[in-house]
Amino acid sequence: MRIVLLKNLRDPGEILADSQSCGQLDTLMVRLAHALLVLAPAFAQAQAPPTCTLPRTRTVEQVDDYHGTLVRDPYRWLEDPDAPETRAWVEAENCVTFAYLAQIAERTEIRERLTRLWNYERYGVPSRQGGRYVFAKNDGLQNQSVYYWQPSLDAQPRQLIDPNRLSTDGTVALTSWDVSDDGRYFGYGTASGGSDWNELHVREIDTGRDLADQLRWIKFSGLSWTHDNAGFFYSRYPEPQGNALQAVVRNQKLYYHRLGTDQAADLLVYERPDHPDWGIGGGVTEDGRYLIIGVSLGTDSRNRVYYLDLGDARRPRVQGEVVTLLDDFDARYDFVGNVGPVFYFFTNQGAPRGRLIAIDTRNPARSGWREIVPQAEHVLTRVALVGGRLVANYLEDAHSRLTVFTTDGQRVADVPLPTLGAVSGLSGRADSPELFYAFTSFLYPTTIFRYDVVSGAGSVWRTPRLDFDASRFETRQVFYRSRDGTRVPMFLTSRRGLARDSANPTYLTAYGGFDISTLPSFSVASLVWLEMGGILAVPNIRGGGEYGEEWHRAGMHERKQNVFDDFIAAAEYLIREGYTRPARLAIAGGSNGGLLVGAVLNQRPELFGAALPAVGVMDMLRFQRFTIGWAWVTEYGSADSVNQFPYLYRYSPLHNVRAGTHYPAVLATTADHDDRVVPGHSFKYTAALQAAQAGPAPILIRIETRAGHGAGTPISKVIQQTADRWAFLVRNLGMSRSGP
Repeated sequence: MRIVLLKNLRDPGEILADSQSCGQLDTLMVRLAHALLVLAPAFAQAQAPPTCTLPRTRTVEQVDDYHGTLVRDPYRWLEDPDAPETRAWVEAENCVTFAYLAQIAERTEIRERLTRLWNYERYGVPSRQGGRYVFAKNDGLQNQSVYYWQPSLDAQPRQLIDPNRLSTDGTVALTSWDVSDDGRYFGYGTASGGSDWNELHVREIDTGRDLADQLRWIKFSGLSWTHDNAGFFYSRYPEPQGNALQAVVRNQKLYYHRLGTDQAADLLVYERPDHPDWGIGGGVTEDGRYLIIGVSLGTDSRNRVYYLDLGDARRPRVQGEVVTLLDDFDARYDFVGNVGPVFYFFTNQGAPRGRLIAIDTRNPARSGWREIVPQAEHVLTRVALVGGRLVANYLEDAHSRLTVFTTDGQRVADVPLPTLGAVSGLSGRADSPELFYAFTSFLYPTTIFRYDVVSGAGSVWRTPRLDFDASRFETRQVFYRSRDGTRVPMFLTSRRGLARDSANPTYLTAYGGFDISTLPSFSVASLVWLEMGGILAVPNIRGGGEYGEEWHRAGMHERKQNVFDDFIAAAEYLIREGYTRPARLAIAGGSNGGLLVGAVLNQRPELFGAALPAVGVMDMLRFQRFTIGWAWVTEYGSADSVNQFPYLYRYSPLHNVRAGTHYPAVLATTADHDDRVVPGHSFKYTAALQAAQAGPAPILIRIETRAGHGAGTPISKVIQQTADRWAFLVRNLGMSRSGP
């Protein structure tokens, strides 16, 4: 059963592709960065060639009145990415940045090592639908993973679709997909240039031929076939007015598309014009009987659940009375599966660490709810209904544990896991005991396992092999105290026998928001850093979901400063315990993590040697005015509120840059096609930092073209971006072998 809801897009930076609903486990999120083999004195900043000059960014007299507080916004004009003056500014900034990077001798060696190490086979978790197994595979350096199908696990895989052939530069990516119940059709979405906007297409699996069906103006939606194989449900927005990459999007509606018809003839299934900010998504249950409709408000994890009884699965009624099942907006309710009219939900209602309940739709009153798996000591993150059993994924101090239960809640067994790490992509069907899942850790490449939930037999389905000796390194988990005494966990990965001489280059990265847990994950980028003798530090700060909804809410709205305090305390711990020192400490984060970096950089600039804020939310007073930014108000608050404006203004990265400050080296990164966090955030923030900088460290911005917020970025671009970020840190953390 496949539902993609706006509530599942819980942050500005989350990629909308869970491995089961989109068959795309191996999305590469480059969080890490660093550099080379020999540590030596470095030069802080090189002079750009005379033909490249850092622009003196023009200011304007723009003043806004926020509830009686006057706030200047002198770089407002940079919000328009298509204006000729903005384009000239981008060109000038990129010229200086790339000239600076070109002078770093180690850059080429870094890129070559990344390329060699990235060249290994990677698999996604297979999904069985319509009698076929579908999975993604990347041979190594393919810009996009290729999708394959096979009728059985011992059959020869056949190519289903190669997204690399959909563009000349590898910037068209596959997003959501679903197979019709008869196994004939493959419905799939594509995104171009990193945009959140998707187009939906339909391919005949046996012939590889695409039908004429083409649907547009789709964001944050999957697709889900009816069991008569005649069409599918999906969600879309009205066609935007003006610039589609910046226009605010509202009024999402749920439609049914019948094969062979024009999109204009699609049937409207559900809309709420009285609530234009509601996100609406739908998915058909595995038995084909019901359409489960999820309704969200922004990125709030709380949601509503309705359903439509389709009747006979082979002759479904795709329009009819929508039944209100859960409408109190009091908690999170994730549909797990159904046994006839009994629906199973994962929820945090009355259980901030999660539980599983069953609701009989014939008697849906709360008094009739049955608790199947109660709240436990550790956080329940997801449950899958597989082979008549319930597979529960728990987090224990930010690493996974899998447990199998019967449908009446009796514990059957724990699924053995290789080491401290993370499980994702639970994939299986209620009518088969076959479970697939992915396991990964900092030193354990993503491996796909197959497990029989009835017999308990497990095996490796696919494991990668790459040129890296993990035995030379280790991951440890430590705990430290934040400013208010809160105990916070942190993963430290480094070479074995590391000396605590305060000299180790250290990369500190976190996220801290939207109920998203930062779990152990494997990254080629981090491997290169480890080969350098560096430390990778990943704290599990508040705002995430590592300890349940209470941990999340401790980092929301007026409590957002807790997130920054936790991150600063992690840096102080690393320095106090002798792992590193400020001159050797780099901080990084993307999206909401970019906001994190910008905020702590303003609050404690002396604590760091370099900073890499990526696609960050830097203007906390205007983020809600662009694309889907309004959806984050449920997490951050809004400057439009007289009560919420003061705390947003206190930490907004753009508005807390202080002239005359000695900032560490900064390389901000963004993309011209980012329609999640529009590039104006990074443009204005960088201009403000450049004007305020009183020290010698460089303040640069790298602006990628034909790219977006991160999802679907071609491997070739990922490697180049990573090499540039690492080269920047080589120079500015004192790791360079040579001067400019």
